[in-house]
Amino acid sequence: MKPVKILYVDDEAMALKYFERLVGPLAPVLTASSVEEGKSMLAEHGAEVAVLVCDQRMPGEYGNELLRHAREYYPAVVRMLTTAYSELGDAIEAINTGEIYRYINKPWELESLRADLKNALELAELRSERDGLMRDKLMAQQGQLLASRLSALLMVGAAVHADGHEQAVHRFAQAALRMGQVEPSIDWHRWDHADLVQAEAQRGAAVAAHLRHWLREFGSQPDGAGALPVLAQALNGELQGDRVLVADAQALTALLSSPAGEAPTVAECAWLAWLLWQGGLAEVVVADSGWAVRQADAAALLPADWLADAIERLGRATA
Repeated sequence: MKPVKILYVDDEAMALKYFERLVGPLAPVLTASSVEEGKSMLAEHGAEVAVLVCDQRMPGEYGNELLRHAREYYPAVVRMLTTAYSELGDAIEAINTGEIYRYINKPWELESLRADLKNALELAELRSERDGLMRDKLMAQQGQLLASRLSALLMVGAAVHADGHEQAVHRFAQAALRMGQVEPSIDWHRWDHADLVQAEAQRGAAVAAHLRHWLREFGSQPDGAGALPVLAQALNGELQGDRVLVADAQALTALLSSPAGEAPTVAECAWLAWLLWQGGLAEVVVADSGWAVRQADAAALLPADWLADAIERLGRATA
């Protein structure tokens, strides 16, 4: 939803009516008569509000308290303070602390008021466009990171346990798709491309080491249902008949979903290691208290493009 509305907060009923009549032709106007009411309006309509204009002197909390609240919880909203000349110091302080874009003197001069609000609306539109571009970039980068991680798991799996590695990673990807919790966060204020590539390479090396650890722990490959108790212990899950209940989805998805730069833990590698160990003959299904792993039928012949398909579907899941 594109924000297009102006929220005006003032304890004087006549000022609210006058503002709405003057500004209504410029943009839809929402009004509130106190700081608390203004917070409630933001909670309900925050995604619609482009500009917040707040009077300073009101009973109870002053307007700059609402502006601080908006700065923290609704940073895309352009914030403005309207004050009498005698309250100019409050406006200057609000500007210096980053709480407002600018202030409007009372009493208002019609053309000046409309010009200031028009500029604020244009700034809000620019912020909205910028945020949209950043979201698009982030989703694209998340998709690329997911593709890189899944490809790396296939290569690491082949290196540490060649037998059945492709079926195992395929089942791993299918489980992640079913669970739908695989959006890795990336702090782009911290990471440039080269640093991210290095961090992910180090992550892959750590995953390989942890997989080897688990494969040594698991020992020789079991037959039939003997694999499920091993998985229950490794994941701290609950063995129930022919399946293992897993309450924490992160235990099954962390190798794809962990934030960039976060080192994988031994526990996060247990699920993939177990799949490698028993040839990928398992699947994840929905359970009453989370998720359940159950054994699957003998491995079917995988399509040649299964990895490309999984990468594409994971990319769509993050969009």
